[in-house]
Amino acid sequence: MRILTFTGKGGVGKTSVSAATAVRLSELGYRTLVLSTDPAHSLSDSFNLPLGAEPTKIKENLHAIEVNPYVDLKQNWQSVQKYYTRIFMAQGISGVMADEMTILPGMEELFSLLRIKRYKASGLYDVLVLDTAPTGETLRLLSLPDTLAWGMKAVKNVNKYLIKPLSKPLSKMSDKIAFFIPPADAIESVDQVFDELEDIREILTDNQKSTVRLVMNAEKMSIKETMRALTYLNLYGFKVDMVLVNRLLDTNEDSGYLENWKAIQQKYLGEIEEGFSPLPVKKLRMYEQEIVGLKSLEMFARDMYGDTDPSDMMYDEPPIKFVRSGDVYEVQLKLMFANPVDIDVWVTGDELFVQIGNQRKIITLPISLTGLEPGDAVFKDKWLHIPFDLDRQNHSRSQKEQKAYDRG
Repeated sequence: MRILTFTGKGGVGKTSVSAATAVRLSELGYRTLVLSTDPAHSLSDSFNLPLGAEPTKIKENLHAIEVNPYVDLKQNWQSVQKYYTRIFMAQGISGVMADEMTILPGMEELFSLLRIKRYKASGLYDVLVLDTAPTGETLRLLSLPDTLAWGMKAVKNVNKYLIKPLSKPLSKMSDKIAFFIPPADAIESVDQVFDELEDIREILTDNQKSTVRLVMNAEKMSIKETMRALTYLNLYGFKVDMVLVNRLLDTNEDSGYLENWKAIQQKYLGEIEEGFSPLPVKKLRMYEQEIVGLKSLEMFARDMYGDTDPSDMMYDEPPIKFVRSGDVYEVQLKLMFANPVDIDVWVTGDELFVQIGNQRKIITLPISLTGLEPGDAVFKDKWLHIPFDLDRQNHSRSQKEQKAYDRG
């Protein structure tokens, strides 16, 4: 299943772009599902049709859904929630407060992501179009598999190595102890969520099937936010294959009092094309009326894609590379708009940590690099190069081993 994720600053028109893309895909014969993960849903407004928490048929080959995270939370986490609520209430915490305390930060968004795996596994759709929340929320959503993995892994290990082996013998000791033993369905829910978390990470970072498209306006604030988004998306391993600049005034028509604004747009458009190169930049014009309903969306889609298939890979370059040249092994990350001063790099065991501001990416290193310290990271042509000199570090290892041997 091809996955296209659209994001951008609030108000730039990404829902209209997502909906129009889905309409065009369905016209080409792809079984298409457009899914909104934005808490402030506007996908139903774009189609001018009511949508719910399950797929609604819009037309042939096209379904749409506005995800309700609380419905998904209830379905996937209810057994765990009941267990912890019981424990908290036994400590004197009120029912409502106890319920809230059982929900980990990011859980609502996580269960929205779980739908991606399930729709992929269902085989019902050829393309999934994600209409996401504004950029900041989308970054949080897409990075959840990375940021939640460590916490879920800890919970899973506690279940596997402590709770499961001890649950039966402890439950026989006394009713008071048995009260604190989680039921089997709660343990299974945690295990299942963790396993699906791993699967989602693989699906979203599959650069042959999943890409992100950035929607912006030709305005300074929109451009700056899109630059940050591109940098962080690449940091997390998400391939961006196109930029769409929406609501451009027609340069061939007199725009009256908006002529000055048109000149500003053209100035920024030049900066966008230069700064985001080599990514393709699609220019979308401002319309005389709102893009609402199927007819308008069909027109918008034709203007946007022409004869091009929206599911095509518009630009094909992975954001993270592992390159070896002789004895030097490099981890390379495309961080187009990152400030080198804000980047921190370190290694712990078999994991390479790259941090930009408050965004952190953990990269699992090949076995041959485990325990080796990286050399000085350098920027070359918008790429961060992190070198590992295998020969030098293997020599250093040999010296340490020889000294240890000499000491007996």
